[in-house]
Amino acid sequence: MAGLAAATLTSACVTDPVTGERRVSSAAIGGGVGAVGGYLLGDLVGGRRDRTEKILGAGIGALAGAGIGAYMDRQEQELRRRTAGTDVQVIRQGDDLVLSMPSGITFATNQASVQPQFRPTLDQVADVLREYRQTYVDVYGHTDSTGSDAYNLSLSEQRATAVADYLVGRGVETARLATRGFGETQPIASNETEDGKAANRRVEIKLVPVTQGNLG
Repeated sequence: MAGLAAATLTSACVTDPVTGERRVSSAAIGGGVGAVGGYLLGDLVGGRRDRTEKILGAGIGALAGAGIGAYMDRQEQELRRRTAGTDVQVIRQGDDLVLSMPSGITFATNQASVQPQFRPTLDQVADVLREYRQTYVDVYGHTDSTGSDAYNLSLSEQRATAVADYLVGRGVETARLATRGFGETQPIASNETEDGKAANRRVEIKLVPVTQGNLG
């Protein structure tokens, strides 16, 4: 199943002929990538109603119309600029953005504390998130298949929380943030190889625009 997931996700990617960047194709989004990474396509952690109440309470406004795409375009460009030269991948799906960060650079083995060498990169991400406040921020933790399901779920939750806490410490509003651990349930590569396991050990940050529809 993990190998099939990896193959499906790879086939769903397209390369921008201008920038050379890899993205998930819009056709694939409509054709079943959700079976591989439902967390990318699903709703916000905790549901939109509760999250929206927190956003409103924090005094954050909503985006509307053509301004939504333009806002996310600018945020995407800034995130790519700030994370250039790192192992962080910026993935665009419609108006949502996903930052994928291998745990090999974010966490030591079996640990849930952000490694010191990765903090400058997270600082850059936090700077962008503070500038572009009109987004929900979901932080996801993932592991490979080594160890028990319960251990992997707990570790993934702890790592997601560690990243979220770090962002809050750098000025990102708590109201915008939510976390979820997926353990080993969302592989993007085969767990049969060390390289595949390394790819599956990751933390992701999903950015979703706050729109007038969400606030309605």
